[in-house]
Amino acid sequence: MRIQKLDKDSKANLLEDLLRRSPNNYTEYEARVTAILQEVKEKKDAAIFAYTKQFDKADIDKDTIRVTDAEMEEAYQSVDASLLEIIRKALKNIREYHDKQKQYSWFDSKPDGSILGQKITPLQRVGVYVPGGKAVYPSSVLMNVIPAKCAGVDEIIMVTPPGKDGKVNPNTLVAAKEAGVDVVYKVGGAQAIAALAYGTQSIPKVDKIVGPGNIYVALAKKAVYGHVSIDSVAGPSEILVIADETANPRYVAADLLSQAEHDELASAILVTTSEELAYKVSEEVDQFVKELSRGEIIQKSLDNYGYILIADTLDEAIETANEIASEHLEIQTANPFEVMTKIRNAGAIFIGEYSSEPLGDYFAGPNHILPTNGTAKFFSPLSVDDFIKKSSIISYSREALKAAHLDIEAFAKAEQLTAHANSIHVRFENE
Repeated sequence: MRIQKLDKDSKANLLEDLLRRSPNNYTEYEARVTAILQEVKEKKDAAIFAYTKQFDKADIDKDTIRVTDAEMEEAYQSVDASLLEIIRKALKNIREYHDKQKQYSWFDSKPDGSILGQKITPLQRVGVYVPGGKAVYPSSVLMNVIPAKCAGVDEIIMVTPPGKDGKVNPNTLVAAKEAGVDVVYKVGGAQAIAALAYGTQSIPKVDKIVGPGNIYVALAKKAVYGHVSIDSVAGPSEILVIADETANPRYVAADLLSQAEHDELASAILVTTSEELAYKVSEEVDQFVKELSRGEIIQKSLDNYGYILIADTLDEAIETANEIASEHLEIQTANPFEVMTKIRNAGAIFIGEYSSEPLGDYFAGPNHILPTNGTAKFFSPLSVDDFIKKSSIISYSREALKAAHLDIEAFAKAEQLTAHANSIHVRFENE
């Protein structure tokens, strides 16, 4: 991995480099995505079937687009029993974590007869996108579906591209069933996002779309935002490790590569106060790349977006981490909890040398759908909050309104909204 001294210039170049990976910079795909969305909006199912044939080489029609009970049963027979047990363990941890995020309606009444409050209502129907093909991630099924279930969403629809045989990966189907998905449709890509956003004869329109996908999926979600809500426009995966001389270089190297293997645009960054650690980590990385199955992808990721930065002080390392606002942030220092208190911007924070990033991907419980490309400065991980909406509650008695009506009328008249003022005035015009 490239090793650089951390200074003003290297930091600026790094930030500029990382931002180039944002889906917002892939405008050359937007016209194609827009055409797909419009086609599905106009031709509905017919467009869905045609695009599935074109892109996934699968023949799907109105009778086969929906995963049947028989197909689900077949999936259970195909999945390794030990994996099913692990899925259920992970599901339990994820559910317990997200159950603690639940919000409840509240009401505050006063002696004058006024009642103010907030009503929490789950979304009615949510669409979950799950990648297909070589990218089979049952863990992402759990992470997208379980918070929606905890929130109380009425109906959860999943879309995922089929293989050439018209079937969905059994691991994906089993994870969906275990998590509580109501129905699974065999459609992927931008056309699946369009179906969820606009509705077709087979697929109902949803209120919100969540889940990761390729650049076409990301741009499609961005384009339909407003017709429906979305979780985020996800960019490539990323990890940043803050480490000092106490860190284990082999652990650090392994953790950096856990994200570099996702794809060639993934970023893996170490910021350390120890020059000795920097070179040891680089050596360990080189050794691991020779041994790991996705070594070619890892190497391209590291060549493009892999960095080891040597900082003069731990505070400088922390400041850099806050500017990068990484999706995953690991802290492997002598006092990691102290460092954690100084972190403002990160999707998920992993504290200590035994809190490796894949722990969060699969098992611990917190959500692994995280803000990327610096958006951790203002976005949060996927949570129960993403699947609820809030309504304000206002109820005033005559007595309560009488005490305030002149102030309200004066405020409305100051804004030259006389109908607003009149709406209050008519209730007291005879006094």
